[in-house]
Formats: sequence, structure tokens, C-alpha cells
Amino acid sequence: MTTADPFEVPSRRRTPVHGWFAAAKHALDRPLTAYYLLLGASALLLTIGLIMVLSASSVYSYEHNGGDSYSVVKRQLLWVVIGVPCAWVASRMPHRVLRRFAWLGLIVSIVLLALTQTGLGVEVNGNTNWLGVGPFVIQPAEIAKLAIVLWAAHVYALKDKRLHSFHEVVTPVVPGLLAVIALVVVGHDLGTALVLFAILLGMLWVVGAPSRLFAFMLSVVAVAALGLASTSSERLERITNFADPFKDFAGAGWQPAHGLWALSTGGVFGQGIGASQQKWGSLPEAHTDFIFAVLGEELGLVGSLLVVGLFLTIAFAGIRVATHTEDPFVRYATFGIVVWLLGQMMINVGMVLALLPVIGIPLPLVSYGGSALVPSLVALGLLIGFARREPEAARALAQRRKARSAGLSAGRVS
Repeated sequence: MTTADPFEVPSRRRTPVHGWFAAAKHALDRPLTAYYLLLGASALLLTIGLIMVLSASSVYSYEHNGGDSYSVVKRQLLWVVIGVPCAWVASRMPHRVLRRFAWLGLIVSIVLLALTQTGLGVEVNGNTNWLGVGPFVIQPAEIAKLAIVLWAAHVYALKDKRLHSFHEVVTPVVPGLLAVIALVVVGHDLGTALVLFAILLGMLWVVGAPSRLFAFMLSVVAVAALGLASTSSERLERITNFADPFKDFAGAGWQPAHGLWALSTGGVFGQGIGASQQKWGSLPEAHTDFIFAVLGEELGLVGSLLVVGLFLTIAFAGIRVATHTEDPFVRYATFGIVVWLLGQMMINVGMVLALLPVIGIPLPLVSYGGSALVPSLVALGLLIGFARREPEAARALAQRRKARSAGLSAGRVS
């Protein structure tokens, strides 16, 4: 006598919804699901980003580059041409090679951040976290995001069997990441410092750090953030007025207020690509930090939710890889990258929606800027490589290549 499954839906009560749910569950359980989700979501975000950079920057480019409306998007395309091959190489790079250069990446990042406080440092919007190298200006803090994730993952992978100890969890990761954060703070880039701090908290959470450590660090960062905000009248105004930008419309509320106007005029389906009104000078940083506002105005609620959904897709696929792998380095690195990209997206969207203060954080893969784009593409390349190396995914890919080769051989024989 068999016992019926209490969760099974009887055949006479099944509806098309149950069939769709079962089909979706079956598709998500396939070996290559995470690989294709990461590949597809990354490609779509990059495509949407190029389209929006072209649209949001056209007026700015025309005014500041001698009548050339395409100067900004051409530079972005150059970074894409550089970043995509780097991402492909990263997706094929063996883990042992990544881990071999983990310490070197951290040291190089610290050196580059330190150089920003010398004569090579370039000030942009009040921050000196930029480094001028010949005709290029790069932001070492963006490179540091990738470097600290790989370094922390490497260190924690070496200690994987000893992470029950508080001392092993803290050293040397916490002092190393705090040193990087301190160098960013010295350059007055509070927004990037908060993203780096979020990465640190994410890495500590995934290795099982005790709750008292989180409470202590959150208290420290809150006091430090308030202290740094009080040293800049402009930053203090942004923090105190972000909830009601119209209270100081002509001052600190100008940018977030016009961002809200852009989103509100977009409606459900948007005004159409290229039809934004706010990009004509009313909205500062339209193609960088506030590109999500232009996106909402031109593509509406549907386009905005699509972009957020693509980031959530990357997060879902990344967490799936992290929970299925038996390699501790892959698990920690994947989770760190997900926290970085998803956390930065949430901060950027929160700024545009006036839920958070304006702290100068770009939207990954969508905002203009090569310093942020290339490390983000490399990070996604690593995630795609991790997904395709899962044992079941690797076997499925090998079987497809074998079947494809057999089909080609049969075609040549016939």
C-alpha cells in the first residue's frame, strides 16, 4: 500500500498554472540554468547600458565636445571592447591562477589608492579617488572592489576548516579591507567606502562571523559616516534633506528632485528612447550616477523593473552557484561578487528614488565609466566561469560539444 504525497496536487484539480510552475521548476533545475542566466542577464544589462549611455549623454556630449553627440558613448564602447575580452579570459582562467595573484591584486590596489593622494591624484566632484595615467583617468577604488573579493575569498578558502574561531575569521581579512576602506575615505569618496564596507559585511556573514562583530562594525561605520558628513556642508545637506528633496529644491535637492520628476513622467511604458527631457541640462550626472532616472523616463516602469529584475537574476544564479559548489573559494568569491553588484545597484536605485542620500554611486554595467565597467565585466566573467565549471554543467557542455562534433562529422561523411 502506498502513501499519497500530501503536497501533490490531484490530477483532477490541476490547472494550467500548475503546469507552468512545474515547467519553470524543471527549467531552473537544469545543470546549465545558472550559466545561461548569468550570460543572458549580463549581455542584456550591457546592451541596455550602451543604449542608455547613448541617449542620456547625447546632449552633454554635444555641448562639451564640439558638437559631437556620440563622444561619450564612443568612449564607453571602447571600454566595452576592452572589458568583454577580459571577461572572457576571466571565465576561462583556472582557480589556481586566480588565487595565485590574489595577494598581488590587493597590494596593487592599495598602492594605486595611495597614489591618488599624491601629485598623480585627480579631483572629480570633490573626491580625489581618481588617478591620472597619461591620457586616461582611472578610479582605483573600482579595481579594489574586485581585488578585495578575490583576496578575501582566497584567505577564507585556506582557512575553511578553521573558521569556527573568531581570530581566524577576523585576521587578516578585516584589517586588510579596513585599510582599503580608509584609503578611499581619505579621498572623501564616502559612497564607494560604503560599498566596500558592504562587501566586508557580506564576506563576514557568509563565513559565519558572530553577531557581536556585526553590531560593533555597524556602530563604528555609523559614527564614522556621521563624522565625515559633518566635515562637508554639501554632504551634510544631502544627508539631511534626501527624504524631501523639494525642501531645498534650488540647492541640495536639485538633483534628486529632477530624478523623481524624470521617473514620474516616464509612467508605465516611458516616453520612448531618446525622449527624455531631464537630460537637457536639468538633471546633473544624467549619464553616470543618475542614469536610472533617464532610463525610467524613457522606458517607464516596465524598463526600470526589467533592469532591477536582471540584477536579481544575476543574484539568483550566483547564489545557486555558491550553494551548489564544493569549492570554498568559488563559494566565497561568488557571494562577494553578488553582494558587490546587487548592493551597488540597490544604493544607486535608492539614491534616484530619494530613499537614500546622493553619494555618487554608479549603476553597474549601465552607467558610463570604464573604471567601473571593466572590473564589473571581469567579475561577471568569473561568475560565468564558476557556473560552467560546476560538475553537472561541465558534463552537459561536454556532451553538447561531443554531439555537435558527431553531427558535423556525419554531415561531412554524407
